[in-house]
Amino acid sequence: QVSLFRLTMKRLSSTSHSSVDSKEMKKFQLLAHKWWDEEGEHSALHSMNDIRVPFIRDTLLNMGRNYHLGNPLSGVKILDVGCGGGLLSEPLARLGASVTGIDPLEDNIRTADQHKSFDPVLDKRIEYKSCSLEEIVEESMETFDVIVASEVVEHVADLEMFINCCSQVLKPGGSLFITTINKTQLSYVLGIVVAEKIIGIVPEGTHEWEKFVPPEELERLLESHGFSVKTVNGMLYNPLSGSWSWMENTSINYAMHAVKLAAREQPSPTDELSEMESKKHSATAGAAE
Repeated sequence: QVSLFRLTMKRLSSTSHSSVDSKEMKKFQLLAHKWWDEEGEHSALHSMNDIRVPFIRDTLLNMGRNYHLGNPLSGVKILDVGCGGGLLSEPLARLGASVTGIDPLEDNIRTADQHKSFDPVLDKRIEYKSCSLEEIVEESMETFDVIVASEVVEHVADLEMFINCCSQVLKPGGSLFITTINKTQLSYVLGIVVAEKIIGIVPEGTHEWEKFVPPEELERLLESHGFSVKTVNGMLYNPLSGSWSWMENTSINYAMHAVKLAAREQPSPTDELSEMESKKHSATAGAAE
């Protein structure tokens, strides 16, 4: 099965089919040198760390990890997909994690590498690679305890392929954290019209509403690839204070935590068929009463 997957991945990566969208790459190339400007185009991502980093840390600690004082994520191998300039890789590494940050844009990786080199501790804990997720699948089968894809899935060309790759490189029982934007009228108005065109907190053209992903669709895709979705939280950005907060409503931004089930926990096709049969049987039995 693994070799078949490898052959498939080789075939996919040797053709033009990829989860990387070349149009998206061109957009981000122009911003690559601005990642660490906290007042600039990426200011909302800087302040998002105030809620996304504790969300990742606390979720992992609540799953029963041994707590290392000062380094709560010590021993955790994290893959930061679409790491950009390292805005999320660095705080996760400061918590003790061993982080691999990947991004298809070489300019982003150059910026990230340069920034971590100022701190010898981060320099040891973070490794950056300029590549796509599917390019590292073969060498990284079931390697990582955690995958983080923050503000990434709304930019990928093939979401199903992307999630399949996440499942391949994550250990059974491992966690996947995603933050992204819902596909609603409100997200169009606030995420594109207001954020990009009116107040300019995001560079114009950053997002395409058609590529936004509703949480129900993401959940369905994850569960069909062997994940169990544990948490879906709404997120709200306040442009006046420049800060993020959690909310129940997921109609704009949201964060999701899913766990990769072990093979024995995943329903086999025969299980699903028998479950459908039993549902059909109970429905006809109910009608017969």
